[in-house]
Amino acid sequence: MESRVLSSGATTISTLPRLTKPAGRINSVAVSSPARLNTNGGNLVWGRQLRPSLLKLDYSSPVPSVTKPAKRDALKPCSATASDSAGDAAPVSFLAKNPWLVTGFFFFMWYFLNVIFNILNKKIYNYFPYPYFVSVIHLAVGVVYCLGSWTVGLPKRAPIDSNLLKLLIPVAFCHALGHVTSNISFAAVAVSFTHTIKALEPFFNAAASQFILGQSIPITLWLSLAPVVIGVSMASLTELSFNWLGFTSAMISNISFTYRSIYSKKAMTDMDSTNLYAYISIIALLFCLPPAVILEGPKLLNHGFSDAIAKVGMTKFVTDLFWVGMFYHLYNQLATNTLERVAPLTHAVGNVLKRVFVIGFSIIVFGNKISTQTAIGTSIAIAGVAIYSLIKAKIEEEKRSLKSA
Repeated sequence: MESRVLSSGATTISTLPRLTKPAGRINSVAVSSPARLNTNGGNLVWGRQLRPSLLKLDYSSPVPSVTKPAKRDALKPCSATASDSAGDAAPVSFLAKNPWLVTGFFFFMWYFLNVIFNILNKKIYNYFPYPYFVSVIHLAVGVVYCLGSWTVGLPKRAPIDSNLLKLLIPVAFCHALGHVTSNISFAAVAVSFTHTIKALEPFFNAAASQFILGQSIPITLWLSLAPVVIGVSMASLTELSFNWLGFTSAMISNISFTYRSIYSKKAMTDMDSTNLYAYISIIALLFCLPPAVILEGPKLLNHGFSDAIAKVGMTKFVTDLFWVGMFYHLYNQLATNTLERVAPLTHAVGNVLKRVFVIGFSIIVFGNKISTQTAIGTSIAIAGVAIYSLIKAKIEEEKRSLKSA
């Protein structure tokens, strides 16, 4: 066979120039041990998976003699090399070339779901003012969603033991308390005012870090929080929907979520965020059920359900509760997914802009009238949160760079 290939015409020889010259190199790759190859995959960077390194091939073996079997072996790696080069030349997908589009889509869905949740949530309270029960529905729909995801293996359920359960119970309790008090505030006052009060959450986080965890907070962070306190105070003094129940509930929510952050740091685990949030939601649901049954159960059975059904009908009532729970769970999940794709600084700015979107759309949808002083105070508070987020994110990046150095 070899003599026929070599004795064929010039045309045949010209078509196989690459099969004869690199024979020695190809055979050295073929005989090298597969264990010597570096087959580790690359990391996922902005939606693009890096190719495995091919730089650790063993070319130390001697070049084999040109024999008939060697020629046959040389043809196999050569075709593999050709296919590999063809794979390199394959066109890259549009999204792989533009990963910022995927990240932008995550931001858009995070904002969209959050705005829709807040609007639908407030509309429900206009005809069904039972925040404890609605809070239970939010968590219950999310828990059912998580259980369904575990059933189909997307994601696979992570195991939990008694030690991890003890760590997650305080986190879930603070999550439940913060969620319920937020909903009490949403039911009592305008959505825009509740979000203005919740802009004080960074102040409580800084205070807890300084006086409870014993961490040193730079003076620049404290100074950046001054506009937040001043802006919220200005907005509260002239807010037309102001009442003490809504204000106090929002403040308790800030404190609860602050302690949730503290306990979350103590409960750091290798479990992925999706499974962790699912377990926290299940435990939080168990905390929310008793007060809902005790405080609102008799009212719901006597006239709460019947009044709501009489106003909007059974179908709309049930679908509204279902979708508000889905939007609540999905926007929290999208917020986590977005954080995993971007730097903390980008996520901090995005979180501030999200609050601006929610306040703006709630004013437009519900036609809430706000005074000039309230508008100015809200703007100052949001600007203060933005400055605080930028400074804090920069400090965190500097800490990480020092640790990695």
